Amino acid sequence: MGPIKNNKLQPMKPLADFVKEKRNEVKLTQEAFAERAGVALTVIRKIEQGKENLNLEKVNQVLKMFGHTLAPVNARELSKNED
Repeated sequence: MGPIKNNKLQPMKPLADFVKEKRNEVKLTQEAFAERAGVALTVIRKIEQGKENLNLEKVNQVLKMFGHTLAPVNARELSKNED
């Protein structure tokens, strides 16, 4: 099963895991990564903790460091692809 079905109680977990994994791949501390991404350290911490109340501009600023961005996804199509 994919992230939506597996994380009903933690909807931000896939984002949190992605950012933490990518940050660790480039061997940066949260502090160093925040500085490079141009965001406050608290932004990185909130994302990696799976907090739900996030500024989407800041999230996109962080994701842009990995060549990604937030975008709408058709949940029905996503679930079809997971089956």
